[in-house]
Amino acid sequence: MTPLLFKLVLVLLLVVVLFNLGRAFFVMVKGESTAPMSRYLGRRVLFSALVIVLLLVALGMGWIHPNPRPY
Repeated sequence: MTPLLFKLVLVLLLVVVLFNLGRAFFVMVKGESTAPMSRYLGRRVLFSALVIVLLLVALGMGWIHPNPRPY
């Protein structure tokens, strides 16, 4: 997997996380949905965990490199 493709997948997953968070907010405010708010919050947690796992795999495989000087 190329670094650009990997970064694109990560960005798309983060957009999905934000979308599910927005849907949960909409359900909480309006309360007019057939799906419970916990469904969207659960999806957000699932995709967030997937992002973390993908980052750890990419670090282990050498696809991405951490910043050696974070300051």
